[in-house]
Amino acid sequence: MTVAGFTKNISSSGVLFTTGREPDLGGPIEYVIVLNRESPQAVSLRCMGKVLRADRVGTSPDEGVSFQIAATLERYEFVRGQGAFH
Repeated sequence: MTVAGFTKNISSSGVLFTTGREPDLGGPIEYVIVLNRESPQAVSLRCMGKVLRADRVGTSPDEGVSFQIAATLERYEFVRGQGAFH
């Protein structure tokens, strides 16, 4: 299942992002980060890791429910050109 999210912080060991779907805590996760989105040569970074934490945020009727998720970055690969995720 593909769910959109917004990256808040990223490092060599993990990522913090928000999304509208609650993940399986402790379970595997695959996420794609698009670098240089506005550039003609955008590059996607396909990452695999594990969900460490999921905090519920934005519970007002206007915002809806979303989750702030912390996940590890265990493996990654660059995806370029036609095969890139957008």
